[in-house]
Amino acid sequence: MTVSRARVIVIWLPDWPIIAARRSLHATDEQPIALIQKGAVFACSADARAAGVQRGLAVREAQLRCPQVLVVPYEAQADARAFEPVVASLEELVPGVRILRPGLCAIRARGPARFYGGERNAASTIRDALAQGSVSVRLGIADSVFGAEQAAARTTDSVPVQIIEPGTTRQFLAPLPISMLDDASLVPVLRRLGLHRLGDFAALDRVAVGARFGETGLRAHARASASDRLTGAEHGPETDFGADIAFEPLLDRVDQIAFAIRASCESMIDRLAENGLVCTALRVTVTSESDDRSEREWSHPHHFSAADVVDRVRWQIQGSGGAAAAPQSPVERVEITPARVDSSTNHEAGLWGTSLDERVHHALARLHSLLGHGTVSTPSLAGGRFLSERQVLVPWGDEPPPSGRSLPWPGSIPPPAPATVFATPRRADVRGSLGEPIDVDDRGATNSTPVWLALEPSPALKISSWAGPWPVTQRWWDSVAGRTAHRFQMIDSAGMAWLLILEDHAWTAEARYD
Repeated sequence: MTVSRARVIVIWLPDWPIIAARRSLHATDEQPIALIQKGAVFACSADARAAGVQRGLAVREAQLRCPQVLVVPYEAQADARAFEPVVASLEELVPGVRILRPGLCAIRARGPARFYGGERNAASTIRDALAQGSVSVRLGIADSVFGAEQAAARTTDSVPVQIIEPGTTRQFLAPLPISMLDDASLVPVLRRLGLHRLGDFAALDRVAVGARFGETGLRAHARASASDRLTGAEHGPETDFGADIAFEPLLDRVDQIAFAIRASCESMIDRLAENGLVCTALRVTVTSESDDRSEREWSHPHHFSAADVVDRVRWQIQGSGGAAAAPQSPVERVEITPARVDSSTNHEAGLWGTSLDERVHHALARLHSLLGHGTVSTPSLAGGRFLSERQVLVPWGDEPPPSGRSLPWPGSIPPPAPATVFATPRRADVRGSLGEPIDVDDRGATNSTPVWLALEPSPALKISSWAGPWPVTQRWWDSVAGRTAHRFQMIDSAGMAWLLILEDHAWTAEARYD
């Protein structure tokens, strides 16, 4: 039996937060329960739902609809801890389990299907192993993670396994409502654009979606078009595959160190390959003659080759000094330890050669190797109040730093964000009907109605519509880094929309709505 390596099995335990809460509270199955988060219902039991309680309902409304409901604060950490034994039981059967959330996890279908004689046999084995007492186990199998999750969500107690035939996952998802994307900021916009089904959204060009909606839109488009893949299933190696290289005499040149560690790096990669593994993240520790230790973890977009490992060691020793930099003191020891490994079958080259993505990776990796760490960067989206703060450049191959995008950021621009953000804000001039400069007083009101907008080097245009001001105050206690500004949105007579900032009585255009 041939199984596509992209196939995914999703295991779903319905009402898992309620099951975990019952176990911690020693509550009976007959007791209606509602878990509360931020003053609203996060999850509720089946009998509470039968009485009219639903997710997102206010606590008082839930108690009004079901007076006997037991209201309990939701504890995410306790929920995750309770799910760990389930994951441990699952990993005894199949490796590489990825937890999507407590009560929902995914595995690649290729290995279990081959071992147990097919996808349905694998699903039955997993279900029989996990089903305990009143705990229901549902499984969905499809070509993508999102497709398998939706398949599992459409199972019943009588039909606990749903398998979407290979190559048909996109057709399975197409008629589902756009609300299945579960994105409170994106879904309303898509509906206003007339996209009410996942198939409507999947039919759009991916490049156009990325240009309009950014990274969030691309992730949603991948789910709708059944092209999202299971990532993050890597794990720490159970066997020590690391390399520990001591230098005698000590070495003080980067090229000498790179030559000395090459054989050990090749041996490490070969031993991983013999065990069917590749390294996706490694930890490098460099100890110098002065007992200074430099320890850093490096990630790779695909997986490390021996040359990649040598490059990472060289970059770490050079630091920020560039390709010609030398260590500050002679190096005594280099320790290289695989931090995350994955099955090599998940990283096989395509039948018809490398993909465009892989060719781009090799080209960028070559540039990085020649020019040094930090010379080739990729953009990443971070949190922040000002758009310029949200653009972060990450060295090629490194993991982005914690973005803080999920934080509230009061004063930030609500979606949809402007399509064009200027690297250097454009100087602007906003004036009233009599030519007077527009400013904002201490009470947050404009001194006159904005009528004319001029952005260098273009001539002034009449303002057809405007909104604001919206005050933005950041780090008011810091005399150096603190900022106080007012935002405006303006549309000129040519129909172009602008995001402008008034700061220190000076106008600049931060972005343009294309």
